[in-house]
Amino acid sequence: MRSPRLAALELRRFGRGKLPRAALVALLLLPLLYGALYLWSFWDPYGRLDRIPVALVNADTGARADGKRIAAGAEITEGLRDSDVFEWHEVSAADARAGVEDGRYYLSLTVPADFSERIASSAGDSPETGALQVRTNDANNYIVGQISRTVFSEVRQAASSKAARSFLDRIFISFSDIHGATVKAAEGADKLESGAGKAEDGSKDLADGLKDAKSGSAKLSKGVRKLHKGAGDLEDGSQQVAEGTQTLADKVNGVAAKVGPFLEDNEKTIGDTARLVADSTQAIRDNLDVLVKTAPVAAEGARTASDTLAGVYTRRCEDPVLPDAACADLKKARDAAEDVATVAEDVNTLVGDQHGDLKTLDENLAALQKQAEALAKRAPHLSEDLDDAVAKINALNEGAGKVAAGAEKLHTGLGTAKDGAKELDTGVGKLKTGAEDLSSGLFKLVDGSGQLSDGLHDGAERIPDYDESDRDRRTAVMADPVRLASSDLHKAPNYGTGFAPYFIPLSLWVGAMVAYMLIAPMNRRALAAGASAWRIALAGWLPVVAVGVLQTVALMSVLHWAIGLQMVRATGTVGFLFLVAACFAAIVQWLNARFGAAGRILVLAFLMLQLTSAGGTYPVQTSPAFFNALHPFLPMSYVVEALRRLITGGGLAPVWHACVVLTAFTAGALALTALSARRRQVWTLDRLHPELSL
Repeated sequence: MRSPRLAALELRRFGRGKLPRAALVALLLLPLLYGALYLWSFWDPYGRLDRIPVALVNADTGARADGKRIAAGAEITEGLRDSDVFEWHEVSAADARAGVEDGRYYLSLTVPADFSERIASSAGDSPETGALQVRTNDANNYIVGQISRTVFSEVRQAASSKAARSFLDRIFISFSDIHGATVKAAEGADKLESGAGKAEDGSKDLADGLKDAKSGSAKLSKGVRKLHKGAGDLEDGSQQVAEGTQTLADKVNGVAAKVGPFLEDNEKTIGDTARLVADSTQAIRDNLDVLVKTAPVAAEGARTASDTLAGVYTRRCEDPVLPDAACADLKKARDAAEDVATVAEDVNTLVGDQHGDLKTLDENLAALQKQAEALAKRAPHLSEDLDDAVAKINALNEGAGKVAAGAEKLHTGLGTAKDGAKELDTGVGKLKTGAEDLSSGLFKLVDGSGQLSDGLHDGAERIPDYDESDRDRRTAVMADPVRLASSDLHKAPNYGTGFAPYFIPLSLWVGAMVAYMLIAPMNRRALAAGASAWRIALAGWLPVVAVGVLQTVALMSVLHWAIGLQMVRATGTVGFLFLVAACFAAIVQWLNARFGAAGRILVLAFLMLQLTSAGGTYPVQTSPAFFNALHPFLPMSYVVEALRRLITGGGLAPVWHACVVLTAFTAGALALTALSARRRQVWTLDRLHPELSL
């Protein structure tokens, strides 16, 4: 009898009663307990995190910064309540601590009282970091603690990013303020440059004017010196005249009785003296004319120089664009010029005030001159007109006294004017030198203010000035400058899809293991009939393969249409699982055929080794070295890798590799089973009396 017919007969016996039929149905549905139920329970745990009770404590008292109130704790609390992560319960700190301890809450998140104050400290002198306090209890659930670390890391990052954006926004606003101030400073420097240019032009005009003033003051000083000298000569001459006339008068009056003989004896002397008086009087009158004409010119020149210097001092020192180091010297020069102008004006005033006296003096001098000339003319005839001569001599003596007194007063005033004119000339000279220095300094100031203006304009262009949209965009980048550009080539839509390549082969292995509890690994009829070893092996393998195919169809139908497993290559997945079921059936068959009752224990042990070394949950590299060593030698390692490519996508090289490996395992297991069947055809005492029976 051929192997397929033997396999069909083996399956046909399950239809001979209700209990065998129920056993066959249970055998077909058993993989669902491992595959469907496991995957259903783990299908999307991250999508149901909002059902996990978590305590939320907001103890933040808020703070103020830049005149605004900050409530960072309230913002975080509101954002968490609006999120779909965890089932948040706002409670007190004590209730949260007790709830995490007794298991009412899986964990707690506390916003401390000084959280906003620490966030706001970034704008002060002592910035501090804020801390969110998380309390977990692994005795409640270890996985929740791991999930919370990821979730709260994102919460912390969001809070830090917002605080950083606020801090950076203040920095950018400061940049804008600095930019505005620099622009204003540049505009002020422009005005300074313009004003300094005008001041430079004015200083040049001042220097030129003071140069002319220096020339005029020198002439004034020289003229006043001549006046003073002439006044001195006038004083001496008038004094001599007065003394002479007094002597003459005394003699005339003293010897009036003897005048006749005297006149006769001194007619010539009297005539000469009278002519001397007339000539001296003419010289005095000439000097008076020079004084009257020169004094106003000198006073006006001195006042012009003083006013010019006072104007320079006012522009540079009383209303300065910039502080001027020459102000002290300018003040001294201004005061000296004022003194000189005052002296010159005093002289002019003296001349003006004494104009009447001078005029009277001139009239007296004219009269004296006239009288002296008349006397000189009449001298040869004095003896004939003694009475008239005595009267004229007395009048002459009186006029000469008045002239001498006026000449003395004039000489004293001109002495003061001479000293003032000298000081004026010296002061104007200093002013001229200072004005030249001022012009040179203002040239440097114009050059420096130009450089300052250019530098400030250049600096203003380099200092950024951001508007609100620019600040918002830049703070967003600077607060979170590095983002993870995640790209998932073949993304599993949920947790269950990711674990399906691990639980599906587990289900098929369990299905094969239970199948060989109901179906003999080697067909008894074939053994009894003395069939070939290969026919015996195939006769025991094919029924379980058929059951495995049905198990695969049932399992994948439930996973796809009931639970929602989406496969990139659905047909390829199912076909590959048929090969997996055949391979697992061959391996389980051999273990049971070779080791008998002990083989069932080895099947379970082989399953454990495959589950721990297949890398179905964590990468196998994270497992101890023992499991890394087993990984390439067990079939489930290749099954898990191939199913990942078939379900979620990717290259098919691991699939073809797995097909080769599974085919090799299948052929090898069937060969070993055939060898075991050959041995079973020989009866021994161990077979008649087995040491262990299950």
